[in-house]
Amino acid sequence: MPELPEVETVRRGLAPVMEGRLLSKVVLHRPDLRFPFPPHFRERLEGQRVEALGRRAKYLVAELSSGEHLIMHLGMSGRFIIEAAPTPGLFYRDVEPGGHVHVEFTLEGAGAPPSVIAYADPRRFGFMDLVAAGELEASPHFARMGPEPLSDAFTAESLKASLAGKATPLKAALLDQRVVAGLGNIYVCEALFRARLSPRRLARTVGPERAARLAAAIKQVLEEAIVSGGSTLRDFAAADGALGYFQHRFEVYDREGRPCPRCEAPIRRIVQSGRSSFFCPTCQR
Repeated sequence: MPELPEVETVRRGLAPVMEGRLLSKVVLHRPDLRFPFPPHFRERLEGQRVEALGRRAKYLVAELSSGEHLIMHLGMSGRFIIEAAPTPGLFYRDVEPGGHVHVEFTLEGAGAPPSVIAYADPRRFGFMDLVAAGELEASPHFARMGPEPLSDAFTAESLKASLAGKATPLKAALLDQRVVAGLGNIYVCEALFRARLSPRRLARTVGPERAARLAAAIKQVLEEAIVSGGSTLRDFAAADGALGYFQHRFEVYDREGRPCPRCEAPIRRIVQSGRSSFFCPTCQR
């Protein structure tokens, strides 16, 4: 499933095509994705201007001129494809409607030729929803969600407070979206390695010094991954079709049996809550 850096990469690719432009036409090739589309989904979108395209955790959030917000989640295999318009009215399609393409947005205005953004999702685990502006943070998608890890609200102090009293392994605690929003398996493994903390350590034992190392490592690994366009393991590609390459910089993830970059001890893999954890048993305590 795409994690925060992959979703932010998609947001940055879509923003220049969507922001300030009118949703002149919306085509749905099926009545649902993971869930049914909201009632009158097409009618509520058509004619609205996209004021801004943001991100909350692993969700894309488009602010509409109607006051509603279009929430979009990529699921496991969802992706957006920007269909180029070399001349007005003529669209080059690198994907065909139907099949795995389920939604198409036509955008106009802002002094640019019309553009079509297609949403394709072979596994259909993604979804889209519409939520009123005043109900956004209280919606089921974001209620009780923790701070954004790249925001000023995420600090060593806030992380320590969120972990205090938790008897769960540190890896599991960091995957809890109530502790930090948007973290996933890959980047938690990488951040724990940089912070020299074991994924098996109890979350409640993370004191001020360890929390400072961990908060800094989380921010660092996410920022580096975004610059690299995310990690391409299977289905992920940016909106322009480009593949991320942060996977070439993994230090522990998916490197079982290979030497640790710091001490050359073999990287171990264990299963925690059904997810693979990769770590150095010598460096990470």
